[in-house]
Amino acid sequence: MTAPRRDWDARTYNRIADPHLDWGAAVLERLALGGAETVLDAGCGTGRVTRLLLERLPRGRVYGVDRSPAMLTVAREELGDAGGRLTLVEADLTRVQLPEPVDGVFSNATFHWIFDQDALFHNLAALLRPRGRLAAQCGGAGNIAEVVRHARAVMSRAPFNAVPPPHQTYHFATAEETETRLRATGFSEIETWLEPQPAHFPETAAFAQYLHTVVLGPFLGVLPEEFHTAFVDAVVAEDARHGATLTVDYVRLNMVARR
Repeated sequence: MTAPRRDWDARTYNRIADPHLDWGAAVLERLALGGAETVLDAGCGTGRVTRLLLERLPRGRVYGVDRSPAMLTVAREELGDAGGRLTLVEADLTRVQLPEPVDGVFSNATFHWIFDQDALFHNLAALLRPRGRLAAQCGGAGNIAEVVRHARAVMSRAPFNAVPPPHQTYHFATAEETETRLRATGFSEIETWLEPQPAHFPETAAFAQYLHTVVLGPFLGVLPEEFHTAFVDAVVAEDARHGATLTVDYVRLNMVARR
C-alpha cells in the first residue's frame, strides 16, 4: 500500500472545529492590542480566528501564515483581504519572512505540528519588533493521549499494519521545556502553563467526523485513502470498547512572552 500526500479537508474543518474558535478567542484576550498594530497570525488556518483578530485591529494589519494551500483557499474565500488589512502567505513558520516587523504574534492550535521548535521560536523572535508580544496556544504534554493510544492499537492490527505507523505524529511539549526554549531564543517575561480542555461530542458520527478531519491526520497520512473511513471507525470502536467517552482529551499549552 502507498499513501498519498494529505492536505487538510479545510471546508469540513472550517465547519466543525468549534473548540479551536473558543480557544483562539481566549488566547486573543492575552494579546493586548490598541487597534493599530501589525500582527502575525501564525498558522491562520481557514481564518475563523483571524476574523476575530481583524476585528481588534480596525486600523492595523494582519499577516496570516499557513503551510496548507487548502486552508488558505478557504481563508481567502471567507476574508478576502479585509479592506487591504490582511495578507495571506503560504509558508513554513520556521522560515517565513515578512516585509516588515510585527508588533505581535498570535497562534492557536498550530505549534504542535512543528517539530523544530527551536527554529520556530528563533524565527518568531526575528519577526517581532523589540518588546513585541507573543500569545499562543497549542497542544501540550498529555494532549489527546487516549485518542493516540486507541489509534496506535488499531494501527497494530490488520489490515492497517500492512504499512509502518507514522514516525512523527505531533510535538506535545511541557510548559517547562517551552519556557526554556523561549528564553533561549530571545524571549523574556515568559509565562507557560498547561490547561486540560476536553472536547465532548454528542453522538458517534460527530465524534468520528472530528477525528477524521482534525485529529488523526498523521495516521491517515500513512494509509491509502480507501482505508481512512475504516480506520476512523475502528478508532471509534476502540473508544467504545473503553467506555464510549466520545471525548477528545485535549490538553492545551499556553504561552505568553515578550521579545
